[in-house]
Amino acid sequence: MKKIFLIPFAILLASCQEEGVLTQDREVVVVTPMSELKYFGTFTPTSGITVDGEAKIYLENGQHKVQLENFTISDGPDLKVYLSKAATPTEFVNLGNLTSQTVYAIPANVTIDDYSHVLIHCQQYNHLFAIAELTQN
Repeated sequence: MKKIFLIPFAILLASCQEEGVLTQDREVVVVTPMSELKYFGTFTPTSGITVDGEAKIYLENGQHKVQLENFTISDGPDLKVYLSKAATPTEFVNLGNLTSQTVYAIPANVTIDDYSHVLIHCQQYNHLFAIAELTQN
């Protein structure tokens, strides 16, 4: 009888995953006065969502960063910040969880000119919350 009780417990332990890169505590990224504004866009909401603010992409020392400025959005679960090739989350780079942090580092291997939008997306329910179409500065 003890074996039957231990099997579900062992399965539970084996199914636990390590904390992924996007859920780990992140290094704080900042935009300094030395940063060069490359792209900008104003967020527009999808149906039933309230959003205000802008997305701005800066370049500093070879590193691109997305900054959310004057940003507010309706509450939602599992919200992510995406750098996307379109106004829909089909080809995108997940920059991380939407938190009180306002600056997100763009990975060095991303060709920034290939991306035209910053999206706020609920990954859990596959629901797009907000879209910022980027314009070159």
